[in-house]
Amino acid sequence: MTSLALVSTFCADRVGLVSGITGHLFELGINLRDATFAVMGSGAEFSAVCELPAGLSVEEVQAGLDAVPELEGAQIKVTPFALDPVPGPTARITHTVHVSGGDQPGLIARLSEIFTQFDANIVRLDAQTLPERDGGRYSVRFSVSIPPERSQTCLSAVANTAEALGLGCSAQMV
Repeated sequence: MTSLALVSTFCADRVGLVSGITGHLFELGINLRDATFAVMGSGAEFSAVCELPAGLSVEEVQAGLDAVPELEGAQIKVTPFALDPVPGPTARITHTVHVSGGDQPGLIARLSEIFTQFDANIVRLDAQTLPERDGGRYSVRFSVSIPPERSQTCLSAVANTAEALGLGCSAQMV
């Protein structure tokens, strides 16, 4: 019987990081379920729900990852995963929404409140400050699950808010 664990790492970004982590987990016989990787500033974060083969403990996974060269100096945490690993219906992405332009403090809070008002669940979120010749540009991409009967009004509210702030907005049905 397999057990589930949440593997989380944070360290300086470097080439080969994902390969080093996932290669080691594969060598241990671990199957990855949901996984994410993101560069954050000069750091990088990897998280995954993992199926551990029978007899492999979270402590053994932790010790093994501590020895992976690509993870030198990393914060590594391996814990039992007690939640259901099968995503529910609100985890099914129905739309991607991209808002970009000048940095606006509170932008993510404002847009996430709109999604909440329309019973939309944010499944993934990616935000970056992009350097450009004339200052910076901020880019936010939401992957959301919006109830079909509320999608048009929800997307209109997001677009109107972005426009009022002088930002560009695009949405795509998945």
